Amino acid sequence: MSPRKRRTIAIGPDVDLDREDVRLADGRRLTNTLADEIVEEALARHRGRPSVTGEPARTPSLTVRVPSDTRAALESIAKTQGRRLADVSREALADYVARHGDEVGRAS
Repeated sequence: MSPRKRRTIAIGPDVDLDREDVRLADGRRLTNTLADEIVEEALARHRGRPSVTGEPARTPSLTVRVPSDTRAALESIAKTQGRRLADVSREALADYVARHGDEVGRAS
């Protein structure tokens, strides 16, 4: 199966949308106002996965190697609870930090 070919039309900065008739894929005429709305909408979109904190900031990631039995247990818990592996793992780490976080202050 061949990839779908898309037709692209290069539009340079010299296009005067008030004078030229440029149409969108749905047939609407592209105006300066509509172009501004499209740009604002595109810039407002968040790229990537949503933040786990709900804040509009990038959430750091952490890669951890675990024994296969630990992973299998986490996957089983996640499946039983109808949750994602990442969510169960994140909760397990948060619980560990809650239990042992006070040790960080004492070690300093």
